[in-house]
Amino acid sequence: MRSFVLPSGTQVLRFSACAALLAAALVLPAGCGRRKRAPAAPAAPSPGWTETGIASWYGNPYHGRRTSSGEVFDMNQMTAAHRTLPFGAIVRVANLDNRRSVSVRINDRGPFAEGRIIDLSRAAARELGLIGPGTARVRIELTGYTNPDSAGQPPLFTIQAGSFADRASAERYRDQLRRRYEPVDIVASLTPPGAYRIFVGRFGDLREAEAAAGEMRRDVKEVYVVRIR
Repeated sequence: MRSFVLPSGTQVLRFSACAALLAAALVLPAGCGRRKRAPAAPAAPSPGWTETGIASWYGNPYHGRRTSSGEVFDMNQMTAAHRTLPFGAIVRVANLDNRRSVSVRINDRGPFAEGRIIDLSRAAARELGLIGPGTARVRIELTGYTNPDSAGQPPLFTIQAGSFADRASAERYRDQLRRRYEPVDIVASLTPPGAYRIFVGRFGDLREAEAAAGEMRRDVKEVYVVRIR
């Protein structure tokens, strides 16, 4: 088992044999495997799909800045960030503590915190009673899409394996991850602006991305599957 130290302020990563196997899986061309593939997951979940977890909210200093979809974030609109739902998805969010609910449109990516499933605009958080506590346990239900045709386009997922405030630190981390994984890329973030995210691998199927992230999570902390198309 091999260890090395990441840039200042980050943790030591220990890469095991399973990480090496994941690396091989990430670089093998599609179709090289001889095993039968499971049917691909749908490009977008159907209305009625649900998820339960922790919701948080965001407002300033993101108000007026561009979201991951390219849309300008307005904290006074009923919008939210989700890691894997297509942009334009409409979800009903129910606060399981007080039974209040609200409908929001997904136009951003996040939250990037363990256990959280959705990041609400300030307006949506106010309707759910989240402003004071900051977080709450919620149930989200997909009710539809603003553009069903666009939502049905072939998706593309990646694994976010880190976020840095400066590019030099991101480049050092990318170079270290490349010893085990390919492809590893740096992407300038819109939310928050000025940050640099590390993306590992490309997957056309959400289940494959989640399986790869599960293996990677044994060695790398703060790993999240993110939809990039």
